[in-house]
Amino acid sequence: MNRKELNRILRFCVVGFSNFVIISLTVWIMMHLLGKDVYVSNVVAYTLAVASSFIWNKIWVFEASNGKLVNEILLYLTAFGCAYLLQFVFLYCMVEFVGLNEYISQFLGLFVFGATNFMMNKFLTFKKR
Repeated sequence: MNRKELNRILRFCVVGFSNFVIISLTVWIMMHLLGKDVYVSNVVAYTLAVASSFIWNKIWVFEASNGKLVNEILLYLTAFGCAYLLQFVFLYCMVEFVGLNEYISQFLGLFVFGATNFMMNKFLTFKKR
């Protein structure tokens, strides 16, 4: 792996960590302060994180300036949707079938989401054309 690709992965991790903070705080606020269930909290948290993530990934991680913004947004939302769906199915299975703690399941789901999201954005959304 070359230095540029390693730098890109590290930047993606920084953006991912900021999303982790956004998602974790939102889930906690939704569940503990607003009394919402784990699934509503999850949807709201990921929705809030997606806008921030798009901007940081476009400008800082993938340094994409040659694509059409509307196309990038649509591809980004597609990548997000696929990654989110896999994460949500993982969360559901961990909570409902495995009986794992809701917070631990949310945390582990971040890794499912992150890996899928990175690969789709690298090879689809912000692919050098």
